[in-house]
Amino acid sequence: MARLVMKFGGTSVANIERIRNVARHVKREIEAGHEVAVVVSAMSGKTNELVAWCRETAVLHDAREYDAIVASGEQVTSGLLAIALQDMGIPARSWQGWQLPISTDDAHGAARILSVNGDEIVKRFAEGEVAVIAGFQGMHVPTGRITTLGRGGSDTSAVAVAAGIKADRCDIYTDVDGVYTTDPRIVPKARRLEKIAFEEMLEMASLGAKVLQVRSVELAMVHNVRTFVRSSFTDPDAPELKTAGDPPGTLICDEEEIVESEVVTGIAFARDEAQISIRHVPDKPGIAAGVFVPLADAHINVDMIVQNISAEGFTDITFTVPTADFERAKAALAGAREEIGFQAVEGATDVVKISIIGIGMRSHAGVAARAFKALSERGINIRAISTSEIKISVLIDAAYTELAVRTLHSVYGLDA
Repeated sequence: MARLVMKFGGTSVANIERIRNVARHVKREIEAGHEVAVVVSAMSGKTNELVAWCRETAVLHDAREYDAIVASGEQVTSGLLAIALQDMGIPARSWQGWQLPISTDDAHGAARILSVNGDEIVKRFAEGEVAVIAGFQGMHVPTGRITTLGRGGSDTSAVAVAAGIKADRCDIYTDVDGVYTTDPRIVPKARRLEKIAFEEMLEMASLGAKVLQVRSVELAMVHNVRTFVRSSFTDPDAPELKTAGDPPGTLICDEEEIVESEVVTGIAFARDEAQISIRHVPDKPGIAAGVFVPLADAHINVDMIVQNISAEGFTDITFTVPTADFERAKAALAGAREEIGFQAVEGATDVVKISIIGIGMRSHAGVAARAFKALSERGINIRAISTSEIKISVLIDAAYTELAVRTLHSVYGLDA
């Protein structure tokens, strides 16, 4: 017997038929003797509808009331699933974030979880009751106000609940059957990974893989919550789902659980990148601060940074920002031009960041060289490069995205 947290996203609970299908998945685990807590998202499209109502009522609205409104989508789903389980003869009760409570800070709309009290849920496990918990929400205890965790927050809720009740694993049910080596829509030969380390998944999630929210992976890594990504659209009564051991899908786990790690685990890409180059910058102490402090003050995240070798006392600095912040970044730099003393600012939005990810890089040489050689043979120019212990990222023209991803996927032997 194991203690499980099962999380179902919006597409998995999009209508009553799918909610009944989710109930069958839960029933399967109960019949296997497991203790189960379920975390649910709002029905597909409902959160967008609620957000639109807020904006229609008032463009500038109280963030606390916004949270009270948008959190109601998960409340509906949790109640409906509890009813569906009860109809199958399974004791179940819905829980809202404030009822546990899931305690958060007061950053309404993007709150961070501080703690989860799962004592009452654990107590009811002894009576065979399933807890159906509204994801995406919590409570700021000092004020007693409902808070929400930001888009994708139900993943974070599920991992936090799993840590709070000391679950054996957290199953994230979604519309895909696991984590792939890259986007299968671009590379048909992409294959599903059986296991991936927390660090690798964190990089994949932050670089555009939409399977899991970044904060949920961070939380899973901190609390060592073994997490499975599974499909909710498989038949709940399929024989392979009733076998002992790990279910089909991708296990996200500690590096130590992966006996033999591959050099490269996956290829990720992010299209929402913009490049900014500052030309003819005086090369002197404090100039980098002069460039990046105004951007930080404007709450603009800077990613890849490249500085050329100084020539005659001047240098060029190139970096990337999210595409949505491109114009604001240029405006912030224009405001600091006199202080910085640069000659010109150039930029481009038709770029993409391609990243090669793998914990095996730590112990293998020549990984970067293979990538650069393969891209050059395809006539793909590299605008910027950044590296970490388990990642190599290159900035290229967006027109070459698919070619670059397919090339690198093949070069590192990831094709199925």
